[in-house]
Amino acid sequence: MIAGLSFGQKTCCAQTARHEGKEILHYIVEGKDTIYIDQIRASKVYSRLPKQKGKDWRKYYRLVHNFSKTYPYALAARKIVARADSTIAADNLKRTKRDKYINKVQKELFNVFEKPLRGLTVSQGALLMKLIDREIGKSSYDIIKDYKNGIAAKFWNGIAKMFGSDLKKPYDPTGEDKEIEDLVKIWEEGDFPAFYMSLFWQDPPIVEIPKEYR
Repeated sequence: MIAGLSFGQKTCCAQTARHEGKEILHYIVEGKDTIYIDQIRASKVYSRLPKQKGKDWRKYYRLVHNFSKTYPYALAARKIVARADSTIAADNLKRTKRDKYINKVQKELFNVFEKPLRGLTVSQGALLMKLIDREIGKSSYDIIKDYKNGIAAKFWNGIAKMFGSDLKKPYDPTGEDKEIEDLVKIWEEGDFPAFYMSLFWQDPPIVEIPKEYR
């Protein structure tokens, strides 16, 4: 029992249902009535906005669309890297076994993600690199260097520069990447589909990520 509450001439008690010692539900019993209590997260309501014109708006629309296509892959990358790091640390893998394991993971990822990632545009690929940096906490260059070697990292960074990207460049949430960071926050709050609908008047594209990588 948590407390006794008085309603006019009637008294009721607020109680908490527990499972394995954890609070899972609050409720109030008043006579033969049971009133369940819960907190619902506040939701934002986005109204459909008229299409805006101008260079800045076109750039922003493209950013929002590209974000919807790439952020699910960045979240998958975070899970994949965390799993790889955990396996390497737990098994205390030596260099040879470590390289063998990394090559196995790399082959697995290529089989799953190569085709959809090849379908990304240059600007979407550059955005994905930024988002991976944000989610993992290190640049794509450092990820390649850590798991493969410096030569591989330099090679792929050279390829990235050909498309106007730089794998060494860190994510800047308060500077030039602030708009991206704002979109991440909208996603984390569960409001991105509604926000996307308000801009494009349609649902965001579905990005198929295998269950084990979500």
